[in-house]
Amino acid sequence: MYETIHYEVRDHIAWLTLNRPDKLNAFTEQMNKEITQALKQTANDANIRCLVITGAGRAFCSGEDLGGVTEEMNHGEVLRTRYAPMLKALYHLEKPVIAAVNGVAAGAGMSLALACDFRLVSEKASFVEAFIHVGLIPDAGNLYYLPRLIGHAKALELAVLGEKISAQKAAELGLATSVVSEAAWEEEVQRFAERLAAMPTKAIGLIKRLLRESWHCTFEDYLEKEAYGQRIAGLTQDHREGIRAFFEKRKAVFQGK
Repeated sequence: MYETIHYEVRDHIAWLTLNRPDKLNAFTEQMNKEITQALKQTANDANIRCLVITGAGRAFCSGEDLGGVTEEMNHGEVLRTRYAPMLKALYHLEKPVIAAVNGVAAGAGMSLALACDFRLVSEKASFVEAFIHVGLIPDAGNLYYLPRLIGHAKALELAVLGEKISAQKAAELGLATSVVSEAAWEEEVQRFAERLAAMPTKAIGLIKRLLRESWHCTFEDYLEKEAYGQRIAGLTQDHREGIRAFFEKRKAVFQGK
């Protein structure tokens, strides 16, 4: 079904692997479209309770494939028609999303990692705000997410200087959820994905939604959104299971419903 990505679902976890290892998983128009389709597939499949995005080979994603860039290219139109649909699908996905950053995440590849909810970072991985080196601004949502994660001043520093950020530095800045040793990489990514997939999925989706909306509304409006969200959460099967488990003094078994 897909040519530039690999997509499979195992035990309620969707695995989306950027699959152009010979090009360090650089984005092409086809890859943007296939990722968008896979994100929609994930959103529409009630069986899926967590998504992992990673890269094949030694890179997570090196950004846009510069082999297809020309002087006549309308960069703004590329963002509107190729990247925006992908980023909107990811933004509105009300399931937990893990970026398993197995190698370099540069340019729009870094942007993709920033757009995910969690970033598990291999000790050999790195981030690079590569845009400044070709006279461009960080795009693909980069400057939306970056200051929210690390603050305005540090975001400006990374964007302007364009220096390589090691896995350890990413952790210090708050970009990485955790740094994982190469030896434990597959096991730790699997374990973390399983942990999220076993949680109350609808509550996680509501948490994501409310966090997003909290940036754009008054406190009074937020309290009303919170009440509405809690009403929805309170009607879920997982809430009822959580209450039963509490009184029965056992661990809750959530179904994502």
